[in-house]
Amino acid sequence: MIRKANISEIDQVHAITKACGEKMKADGIFQWNETYPNAEAFQKDFERGELYVYISENIVLGCIVISTVMDEEYKSVKWLTPNINNYYIHRLAVHPKHQGKGIARNLMDFAEELAVQKNIVSVRLDTFSKNIRNQKFYKARGYKQLENIYFPNQSEFPFYCYELPLKK
Repeated sequence: MIRKANISEIDQVHAITKACGEKMKADGIFQWNETYPNAEAFQKDFERGELYVYISENIVLGCIVISTVMDEEYKSVKWLTPNINNYYIHRLAVHPKHQGKGIARNLMDFAEELAVQKNIVSVRLDTFSKNIRNQKFYKARGYKQLENIYFPNQSEFPFYCYELPLKK
């Protein structure tokens, strides 16, 4: 089941992203670190009503942020659609013990279906240039790779922007 997160679940969500960060590090992908993502970011996501969780047997197994706010780093990107009425996906994570079971696919299906229901023009996101698995995941979903952006506090390497225009 996917639903908006409760305030009491922020620690669980943060623990999932920390576990994902450790797994990525072990796989040689230095995408998430001790400074990002952090509990404060999830608190803000919750306050804006943008944090969703994937629940199974009353346990949070994954999360996704579905936002209408364009981050500063995205403003220079030449997107495929106008910068009006877009969704931005952030902090998609599934606990490593539960990866490979289709949970990330379900979370993205949910975000894209919500976008269609709300007449959103496109879904936008970024993923780390060294995270080949994520790149394949988004490309298989029909996302188009666009420009690179940088998050210096996370990595010297670029993040690739992706967009999925939605048919009206």
